[in-house]
Amino acid sequence: MGKLIANFILWCVGWKVNFDIPKEAQRSVVIAAPHTTNWDGLLVKIAFSVLGIPVKIAIKDFWTKFPMGLLVKPLGGLGINRGPKDPNKPRRSQIEQMADFFEKHEKIALVIAPEGTRALRKEWKMGFYHVAKKANVPITFGYLDYVKKEAGVGGVIYPTDDVAADMKKIMEFYKNITPKYPEFFMLDQRYV
Repeated sequence: MGKLIANFILWCVGWKVNFDIPKEAQRSVVIAAPHTTNWDGLLVKIAFSVLGIPVKIAIKDFWTKFPMGLLVKPLGGLGINRGPKDPNKPRRSQIEQMADFFEKHEKIALVIAPEGTRALRKEWKMGFYHVAKKANVPITFGYLDYVKKEAGVGGVIYPTDDVAADMKKIMEFYKNITPKYPEFFMLDQRYV
């Protein structure tokens, strides 16, 4: 999507982007939080286009094949095998498949919603953290703040072996971000 078109769309809906982004946003696992509506994905795609961030989203490989792949791939969809493992056939885990994307792409902002759903969760799924560790890339904090009508990338960490300390830093950042539907968002209660 062209930056001019993306800027126009954001202007039409009254949103802005925060251009103060870490350089690591060009090659990182991007947390997509809060995630309470399907509109979040579209807003992220548009806003990150303005910011020049190469958004990619792991999606069931079915959607990246013909004919849907003609639409899904240009929008940033990267296929992973999410089917059940067949004990007679080797298959890399979803974490390994997503980490592999960083070997295939020099610039990639792999967006992962740690809530895993738009419904309320008290604990986040940790796949984003494991992908970043395995791929040896930083984690950046993508956000959509519906009160400010602002999108951006507000922070970065390099995952360590102290998951609790890293997650506390992440929770500290997201505690002041307002989702579209606050009743469907909660920080990971293990780390607040």
